Amino acid sequence: MWGRPRFERTASCVRGRPRFDRTGRLSGAGGVNRAVAIGAAAAAAAWAGWIEPRRLVVVRRTLALPGWPAALNGVRIGVISDIHAGAPHAGPKAIARAVERLNAEAPDAMLLLGDFIDAHVLWGGRVPPADIARELAALRAPLGRMAVLGNHDWKQAGHAMWRALEDAGIRVLENEAVAAGDFYVAGLADLRLRRPDLPTALADVPAGAPVVLLAHDPDVFPFVPDRVALTLSGHLHGGQVAIPVLRRPAIPSRYGERYARGHVVEDGRHLYVSSGLGTSGLPIRLLAPPEVVILELRAA
Repeated sequence: MWGRPRFERTASCVRGRPRFDRTGRLSGAGGVNRAVAIGAAAAAAAWAGWIEPRRLVVVRRTLALPGWPAALNGVRIGVISDIHAGAPHAGPKAIARAVERLNAEAPDAMLLLGDFIDAHVLWGGRVPPADIARELAALRAPLGRMAVLGNHDWKQAGHAMWRALEDAGIRVLENEAVAAGDFYVAGLADLRLRRPDLPTALADVPAGAPVVLLAHDPDVFPFVPDRVALTLSGHLHGGQVAIPVLRRPAIPSRYGERYARGHVVEDGRHLYVSSGLGTSGLPIRLLAPPEVVILELRAA
């Protein structure tokens, strides 16, 4: 008499199944969760693709080094790496901001770790070497400004980047060393596109003299002798998306995450790896904001 009862397509009919409205669309908790997930993904994409690559942090660290003399306690060095000028977020204004932050810290020496220009096929060469060097010429340090070149520099600009830096008063080192006050700064040729030579780089450093080594690629570190008080490198960008384990495929190192970023100590030898300023490949950063570094060196 009453006919067969009608049922709506709801999750109340069968426990555990999703709920649908009259039109068959997902509703209730499932729809809310999917909306939240989409919103979170959009927020993460905006942060990684726009906000974080435009940030700039100043990292300040004090390093106690076995190879550093007590007489030089308190020497402070400014470090900038992997500018990748020409890539998104890495134009002359970004370089000028980094220079301003470093100058405000008033370090004793400025050490530049390569990849000044980006060689990616989509945006390599957007900023000429002379324009990059013009911004970096404003760096101020009483003990000098020294640099090495990276693989992107050699791919995109070659000796033009070298000449531009030298014309700006920044000494480019390739398998050689120079005095910086009472310590030495040595620089290695790029591991990937040149021929690094550690014995030649250290040949002019007097026995027992403290030395800081600049090597764009940290993969040379296992071969650095303990006479080097500190090795400085960049190149890896902290993976750019710095989620441990997940970032491993994006880190261009034969050692995986071993030298991804920060202070590394192995067998009493010390390495510091900067996450750098710009981006390579995809113009994104997550949990690895652009940085400049101030290191205060002390005897262990």
